[in-house]
Amino acid sequence: MTKTDILERCNAVTKNTLMETLEIEYTEIGEDHLVARMPVNSRVHQPDGVLHGGAMVALAESVGSAASIVFMDSRKYSIRGIEISANHVRSIREGFVYAHAKPLHIGRTTQLWDIKITDEQEKLISSVKLTTIALPKQS
Repeated sequence: MTKTDILERCNAVTKNTLMETLEIEYTEIGEDHLVARMPVNSRVHQPDGVLHGGAMVALAESVGSAASIVFMDSRKYSIRGIEISANHVRSIREGFVYAHAKPLHIGRTTQLWDIKITDEQEKLISSVKLTTIALPKQS
């Protein structure tokens, strides 16, 4: 499967999900990373007009979980997020944010992801750590 095929598949499975609601789009895949972007607009704002931290966490968990699926055998495993922590360091009112997921550890059962959320100028907005678990699919 080509990188383009993988990105198309990632984007296709988001229909009728939170990812579609937040307009999350998977944009780049490499040997050890996956990138998604999300528009920053009134749909993801806090009442004072800046990006809601919960929307950033949803973006981070979406890209980290998708990366686990991409880099593991998704025919054998279902992936679930089991722990997430985020440090929001800068606010943003408009444009796009990009979530860059890279593995810190990919084990048979658990995976640890380092996810940096940046703006269009690559300034850090949030730093997130996500732990996922690979659950064997039942036959």
